[in-house]
Amino acid sequence: MNFYAVRSIYYFEMARTWRTIAQSIASPVISTTLYFVVFGSAIGSRISEIDGISYGSFIVPGLIMLSILTESISNASFGIYFPKFTGTIYEILSAPVSYVEILLGYVGAAATKSIIVGLLILTTASFFVPLEIKHPGLMILFLVLTAVTFSLFGFIIGVWADGFEKLQIIPMLIITPLTFLGGSFYSIKMLPEFWQKVSLFNPVVYLISGFRFSFYEKSDVNLSVSLCMIFIFLSTCIILARWMLKSGYRLKS
Repeated sequence: MNFYAVRSIYYFEMARTWRTIAQSIASPVISTTLYFVVFGSAIGSRISEIDGISYGSFIVPGLIMLSILTESISNASFGIYFPKFTGTIYEILSAPVSYVEILLGYVGAAATKSIIVGLLILTTASFFVPLEIKHPGLMILFLVLTAVTFSLFGFIIGVWADGFEKLQIIPMLIITPLTFLGGSFYSIKMLPEFWQKVSLFNPVVYLISGFRFSFYEKSDVNLSVSLCMIFIFLSTCIILARWMLKSGYRLKS
């Protein structure tokens, strides 16, 4: 394992974050704070509790997961697309760096940025609503697994995209709607029975449900099912990203 190569790619990507800290860190934190103000205060005043949890506290895991998903995809997709756009990707591909090391560098940096944002949002939320994390180890596990999985997914999107506009298509038209419909702001148990069954086809439901369990021991689906789903998605993304790098899909042409 060429740790120098991994560290170089990782540090380069992290340095870009610190140069654009207002966009990379401050913007998602401020946006999520507005969600707390609007949903926690305006809607929370009309919805007292869900599963015995105050509405403001209930939406915290969903808001963190919403930010983790969007930031992971955005950071990773732009991180690999920009070298393609400028042509510097050929220098990386011709260097004595393996596909695993390239993935570790880019995905590791994107996941780190997302985890930092998630922790900042968690800290910010503590000033607005009372928080209780009953299983901090499980919370960190879900946070890291989700950040890594969707950073890999963002990496795949960045390799697939052949224009800047395509970087936004999947996050905007698929991921964001799935997140909003995945129980970020409500429990799927509040839905009619038919729509509860439909919601189970939404993979984001399992991520948010498992993450919320680590806070309050309340979830819409079984914890083991949530963990199983995220490992399946993670494995699929690893296989697809590895194939893209080994075959040179949209990288060598």
